[in-house]
Amino acid sequence: MTDNQCKAKKGLAFFILSLLAVAGMGSEVLLAFFIEPLVYGKGLWDFSTREIISHWLVTCIILLIIILLLVKLAKKKLAFDIFSQRSAIGTKRWALCFGLLVVSIVMSTMLWNGLKVVKEFQNLGWLKFIFQYLYYLFETGLFVLIIIFAQEAGEIWFRNSNIPWGGIMVALTWGLAHIFSKDLSVGIFAFSEGLLYGSAYVASKKNLFIAFPVIFLMFVL
Repeated sequence: MTDNQCKAKKGLAFFILSLLAVAGMGSEVLLAFFIEPLVYGKGLWDFSTREIISHWLVTCIILLIIILLLVKLAKKKLAFDIFSQRSAIGTKRWALCFGLLVVSIVMSTMLWNGLKVVKEFQNLGWLKFIFQYLYYLFETGLFVLIIIFAQEAGEIWFRNSNIPWGGIMVALTWGLAHIFSKDLSVGIFAFSEGLLYGSAYVASKKNLFIAFPVIFLMFVL
């Protein structure tokens, strides 16, 4: 096997890991629309406060298991440690990350007709708000894995580290899912947000200790 073939195979392995992370996002759909309705005898929108909190907690556990399995698989099969990048990023890259965060907040504010975090607190109340945002933490973790693995695949295949391949992956999967499950405007927002997430990862030089907080803030604000 030639060197190019080895690289192509490795890129495919990273792409498959990214697809597995995407599939992991579907675990909540399976839980919410197929398993829990059988348990509770009613749909998600009719859940009581206790039942919706239980849903979020179970989802968090499932997402955590998926995250840990994928991280372990990447390290074992590809010798890839997602925490290995810890480079300082400099003032310009910090400014870029901040700029991307501001753009994300402006887009979200336009979609929600106000700050998302404020609107959700008003709609949910403090108890459900806490568990909703705990769930967001784990959901962001899986989004970040999609970005990380797709970014590696894109860089290996196309030999360009400046393009947010991971963001493109999130945009195409998460964005299209929202177009089909909700409406075009929400889908376009999700598509654009995916690109911003991936751009933040690239801007942070793949330093997860910088990228994760920035992407989480993008997601919740």
